[in-house]
Amino acid sequence: MAEPLLRLAGLHTHIGQYHILQGVDLVVPEGELTMLLGRNGAGKTTTLRTIMGLWRASAGSVSFAGSDLAPLATPEIARLGIGYVPENMGVFAGLTVRENMVLAARGGELDQGRLDWIFSLFPALARFWSLPAGNLSGGQKQMLSIARAMVEPRRLVLIDEPSKGLAPAIVDALIEAMQELKRTATTILMVEQNFRMAQALGDGVAVMDDGRVVHSGRMAELAADQALQGRLLGLSLGAHQ
Repeated sequence: MAEPLLRLAGLHTHIGQYHILQGVDLVVPEGELTMLLGRNGAGKTTTLRTIMGLWRASAGSVSFAGSDLAPLATPEIARLGIGYVPENMGVFAGLTVRENMVLAARGGELDQGRLDWIFSLFPALARFWSLPAGNLSGGQKQMLSIARAMVEPRRLVLIDEPSKGLAPAIVDALIEAMQELKRTATTILMVEQNFRMAQALGDGVAVMDDGRVVHSGRMAELAADQALQGRLLGLSLGAHQ
């Protein structure tokens, strides 16, 4: 088997006195979208933030394309080709949509061909290009947050709950955009609570509970096994179609 693009081994993270990650083992194959599922408080967001160096691991390793990320600062990790879409979107409300995109581009230069591709996925960004990002709706801000991670080719994109609080029509648009991003062979690790979205997009899946990965496999197999869904997640994916 090929070496996975991202591998977490025995990963522990403390935040103050709290021991959040308690030995996370996770592999993310190159060219796939891996869903990271689990109940609230399981450690999913902390996992993404630890990968990006926003939280420091207290033990274990994070390997990306054979490189150890542990000693690197967040900007250095990003320069390796890793994009990050945080749960809070991280949009600069006082800057225009264009300025938000420029900040995410290496050297502040936007590639027009790639920009046209992004506009085809998120037409609202073209309409509001010169307006403050604070004027956007919640769904449009999420589109901007994802577009910033797509403004340059990335080997890996980490996305934290992109559908949170969004209307079903906006979720459908995000699913289509993520499917298009998958076609570029970009590797994606996504935290998501919307199981319709998880089923539509996921190739592989890892389920976390209490700071550990308690299940890993193929998303289609989890989606087809309601008993396993209930045991791991306390609910059925079929109830969230």
